[in-house]
Amino acid sequence: MRTLLTMTLLLALASQPGGAADHLKVVATTADLGAIAATVGGDDAEVTSVARPTEDPHFVDAKPSFIRLLNQADVLIEGGAALEAGWLPPLLDSARNPRIAVGAPGRIVASEAVDLKDVPSRLDRSLGDVHPYGNPHYLLDPVNGRLVAGAIARGLCAVDGAHCDTYTANAARFTAALDAKLPEWQQALAAARGQKIVSYHKNFDYLAERFGLEVVGNLEPKPGIPPSPTHLAELVPRMQTAKVRAILIEPYRERQTPDFVATKTGAQIVVLPIMPEGRDYIAFIDQDVRALAKALAPS
Repeated sequence: MRTLLTMTLLLALASQPGGAADHLKVVATTADLGAIAATVGGDDAEVTSVARPTEDPHFVDAKPSFIRLLNQADVLIEGGAALEAGWLPPLLDSARNPRIAVGAPGRIVASEAVDLKDVPSRLDRSLGDVHPYGNPHYLLDPVNGRLVAGAIARGLCAVDGAHCDTYTANAARFTAALDAKLPEWQQALAAARGQKIVSYHKNFDYLAERFGLEVVGNLEPKPGIPPSPTHLAELVPRMQTAKVRAILIEPYRERQTPDFVATKTGAQIVVLPIMPEGRDYIAFIDQDVRALAKALAPS
């Protein structure tokens, strides 16, 4: 009788997400989602991120080890808005994990929690690598970080109701900490409001809008299309007329084009990470805000 009871208990434990003696296994497609998920999940979730923080999230090397990772996941958090369209679907096809299939409780699509910018009115390949659902780089706006934390908490609760109160409380603490920092960030960039900037790709539109900066152009002539001499010949005089002071680029970008444009316009190149190196999303936003405020400080 005791043996039967023990076996029944073990089977029940094994059927729980991640196993009762284990953490909830959460896979985030990008490091920014992973940082927020780790904060919300706390001690009850084991969070792994796929895309490295210094990697272009559009073009992730789909390693075979990712298939095993996804196969064992209880929860998958994806950015959505077609950010991972080039590499995630084949990994999921090979992983064959119904827990994180489309529509399953373990599938969290973070973009569904935010209002996306740049939703195209028409889809045309001549417009470049346009995302059909809108700009997926929304987590550079810290207000969207708050919304995504809430969505992650709800998603974890759907899979692991036993720890729902903890996930909800963790998300609330994260939101409170972020809300406390927002006025500080607004003040840090107050003197830069109205400043005109240029970026390499459309990664910084949400950040610029949140803090009152104006993006007057991109080094890419169209999203995902490499800079061309024709485009730069038009962009450089426009930057000079607008008195653009900063060119924002990500750490993984080539430097030849930004350096050339900087020498022609006098604009400063500002390298801003688009994902945190560690698990602290708020510190990551703080780092970007401080770097931007320094670059745009009155001369």
